[in-house]
Parts: sequence; C-alpha cells; structure tokens
Amino acid sequence: QVQLVESGGDSVQAGGSLRLSCAASLYRYNAYSMAWFRQFPGKERDGVAGISPGGGQLYADSVKGRFTISRDNAKNRLYLQMDSLKPDDTAMYYCAASRKWSLQPSDYDYWGPGTQVTVSS
Repeated sequence: QVQLVESGGDSVQAGGSLRLSCAASLYRYNAYSMAWFRQFPGKERDGVAGISPGGGQLYADSVKGRFTISRDNAKNRLYLQMDSLKPDDTAMYYCAASRKWSLQPSDYDYWGPGTQVTVSS
C-alpha cells in the first residue's frame, strides 16, 4: 500500500524558516525520485524541488538558494528545509514520488494530501 504523509506546515513571518517532512510508505522507496510541489489557490501544482534516489537535486528558480531538499532512505523520509521565507511561498505543499527523474507533476505517480505553509509579511 502506498502512502505519503506530509507534516511541518505552519504559519510563519517573512524571513522565517520551516522544515517540511514527508513520511513515505512505498515498496522500494529508495528506487523513487521524490519531490515537493506546491499549489497556490486557483493554480496548478508547480514543482519546488526534486531529489533522485542517489541524491541529485532539482530546484525551481524561485526557491534556489533558499530551499534545500534532502532524503533519508533509511527512514523513508523526505525533507524540505525552507529558509528566508516570503509571502509568495504561501501555498499547499505536497510530497510526491516518481519512477522518473523530473520536476513535472504529470510524471509523479503518488501524492500526499498536502501541508499548508502560510508566510505573513
């Protein structure tokens, strides 16, 4: 059974930090690329950061230098460290798993229910 569950979303002030976590129940978790996506109200989901089974990383231009994706394969955990948060980062954040290496939502097979991040000015 596949299950992804995000945690760590919160309401913070601009300039603050949050760390999101994703607990993944996946057969052969370490064979999947993992990623974080976010969705603004009324918009499609956009890629934030992705990480390959071996640790290669992709970032959206909007978060480079501020966000860091990581994974702990021993714990089946995915993380997103978010620093220097901006009000524009306010969104629902989703954890996702794919057998492809991409940051395209259509390439991802499994999704968590999301965790809300709200950044106030």
